[in-house]
Amino acid sequence: METRVIPEQDIIKKAREDIQKKTGKTPEELWQEREKRVVDAINLREPDRVPVTLRLDNFAIRYGGLTSSAAFYEPGSHRQAVIKTVLDFEPDIYQPPANVVNCGLALEALDARRERWPGGNLPHDAGNQIKDMDLMKEDEYDLFITDPTDFMQRYYLPRAFGALAPLSRLPHLSERAMDFPRAAAVFAAPEFLEVARILHEAGRAQEKYNRAWRGFDETMASLGFPQHQYAGGIADAPYDLIADYLRGIAGIMTDIYRRPEKLRAACQKILDWRLARAIPANPAEPGYPKRVRGGVFHLSSDRFLSKKQFETFCWPTWKKALLATIEMGFIPWTHCQGRVDDRLEYFLELPKGKFLIRFTDVDMDRARAILGGHCCLAGNIPSPLLQVGSPSEVEEYTRNLVQVYGKGGGFMVTCGNGGLDDAKPANVKAALDAIKKYGRY
Repeated sequence: METRVIPEQDIIKKAREDIQKKTGKTPEELWQEREKRVVDAINLREPDRVPVTLRLDNFAIRYGGLTSSAAFYEPGSHRQAVIKTVLDFEPDIYQPPANVVNCGLALEALDARRERWPGGNLPHDAGNQIKDMDLMKEDEYDLFITDPTDFMQRYYLPRAFGALAPLSRLPHLSERAMDFPRAAAVFAAPEFLEVARILHEAGRAQEKYNRAWRGFDETMASLGFPQHQYAGGIADAPYDLIADYLRGIAGIMTDIYRRPEKLRAACQKILDWRLARAIPANPAEPGYPKRVRGGVFHLSSDRFLSKKQFETFCWPTWKKALLATIEMGFIPWTHCQGRVDDRLEYFLELPKGKFLIRFTDVDMDRARAILGGHCCLAGNIPSPLLQVGSPSEVEEYTRNLVQVYGKGGGFMVTCGNGGLDDAKPANVKAALDAIKKYGRY
């Protein structure tokens, strides 16, 4: 049940008036200031002060008085909670919550096996989870490499979504396309009528959910806040895509030893597959070149792969994906989850000032020594400090962070190891206030 939602135009009208009264500037002027601050940092220049980005996730939900299930079942209320959070804390750029894409009703209808989400198969105030599953089996590499589309339709989807299990009985449609009327007989089975019904039900629920979020970035721009990143590019590491979505932790680790050539070939196939569908950035759009997802260190960090394994299985295709994304007119933003001290030098192989790296667990002195002056570094205020520390402790940590690592430009502050979630609002405010107080050049 969606909680009462105030008409958004009323919120925007009042917020714009309050912003101009408070700052003496229009939201459009503030958007330009914030965007320039971020772009200057990316270009390794000194902006007027160190910029800050917030990844909101469950923090906005709780700050807005909602439960975690709102992310999946109350998109209108969730949207207004995010707007309130950004307006109250005033970051330079914002990263929307991780789940503004999956409708809980659609996940229920499809019987999603990989996801666990609040309000569905978890309690309403739990955090959403992803189950580690081998949705591609060890002996199925050739099926995937030969025809990824067919594999996703007849193998991946039936395993990832219980309601789509009948798709595993489909014929290879690309082989039967020229004889489709004969092949269409398979759809006479009752289970395919049920699949059609479920897909229609899930599609209607998802479209309603999508409508609730449509135009959100334009709304935030009208209030003076640029986006953290945009859609576009192909900069995810193929190795991590295989590890996260197809083989799982145990599967990918055994494949390194049992099927190394197949694993490398699958990484190359994903790269080729994505390159063929990539769309370059449009220079005429505002904010060009746009910041886009630059891949995430999941199972390729120091604690999972040796340097030799990283060089063999991950970096060759990831580097090509990053370079292609840069050549298409985008700025990749890579998120380093886990320890990455042994991965830093590889990024010197990318062009200077054309990408960003966000750290959650790294020796920042080493990172600055290696990559300072080559790319913008986004450094971290730890989640535990924001959750259990005091505002004065947060202020002191943030002051040291911006004064030590902000020297010379090319630095941005991030808050939390992935998201703020259980952070105290007073601590988040203390962090942003400290950046604005101590982070000026």
